Parts: sequence; C-alpha cells; structure tokens
Amino acid sequence: MPPQNSNPSTVKAWDPLIRVFHWSLALCFLVTYVTEDDGMTLHIWAGYAAAILIGFRLLWGLIGTRNARFLSFVKSPQRVKQHLRDMLSLRPAHYLGHNPVAAVMVIALLVSIALAAFTGMMLIASDGQGPLAGTMFASFGGDAVKGIHEFFANFTLLLVLIHVGGVIVSSLLEGENLAKAMITGRKRAREQWADVDPAREAD
Repeated sequence: MPPQNSNPSTVKAWDPLIRVFHWSLALCFLVTYVTEDDGMTLHIWAGYAAAILIGFRLLWGLIGTRNARFLSFVKSPQRVKQHLRDMLSLRPAHYLGHNPVAAVMVIALLVSIALAAFTGMMLIASDGQGPLAGTMFASFGGDAVKGIHEFFANFTLLLVLIHVGGVIVSSLLEGENLAKAMITGRKRAREQWADVDPAREAD
C-alpha cells in the first residue's frame, strides 16, 4: 500500500522534487514562449533553465521515487488504449501516479521541450554563444533550424493545452483535483490503485 501520514484520508503521490520540477518547467516554458520575439536574454536563460530541468527529470525518472520513475508509469500501447476506453465509458481506473494516457503526455512534453531547447542552443551557437558554440552544431544555424525550433515551441504549446484539458477531464471523471495534488503531493485515499495493486499490473 502507498505510504500514509497522520491524515488517513490522503496518501502521498508526488515527492517535492517532482512538484517543484513540474511548476518550474511550466514557468520556464511560459517565459520562453512570451519572450520569443522580445527580451531575448530572458528567453535564452529561461531556455537554459528548461534544459537543465529536463536533464534532472530524466535522471529522476531513473533513480527517483516510485511514482517518478519511468518504469512505474510508462505502459504498453494496449494499456493506453484501454485507459482511453475506460475514460470514454466514464469509468477510468485510479492511478496513484500518472495514468497510462498521462504518461504519453509526459514523454511527449519532455521530448518536445528538449528539442525546442536544443534547437534554440543550435541557433545561438551559430552566433558564437551558448554551450554548443564551437561545436559542429554551430554550423547548422539558419532558417531551417529556426523553423524547427519554432515548430517545437508551438507544438509544445499545443501539448500543454491538451494536457490542461486532460487534467480537467480526468479530475472530473476520477473525482480528484489533480492540479491540487501536484501542489500538495497528496491524493485522496482509495481502496485500490491500478498502479499499486499487483493484480492490475499485468498487460
């Protein structure tokens, strides 16, 4: 069973580092997006911060707490499809960590932001700035890389909007304020969790 504290009505779901990462990355992306045309210095430093956060999340996804580890929440395509069907039937299973559909969004956001950050560093490297300056990537700066950078910035925004919509829908279906859980780190206690009960782990 998941660990409990003196409040038996809730259980711990997210560790402090995951929560700080989540909201920090959201802030960094917001800053980079709104400063894309103006405030380039802030844009670049927010991009660096996002890249560092992505690096931390990849590491924490390997050695972090149970619900932070990729192996605990990345599921097979069959499990993702099943959870989508369960959502459409208005009876989704309850997950202490990310549900299978949310896991897809987590990976998509990490990849998209990482590529936006990397192509951004390629662009400034062509001007002799940033960690990629002086490397072979500095020769790739140009309209093509700029287009790729802008694509992933806009694609990330689309993913964020879908993510927010998914959180709202899942919160209503599961009777759980998922945004609040990412602030407090706790979810409402339940008798069974699909990602904790071994009987529900088989694909």
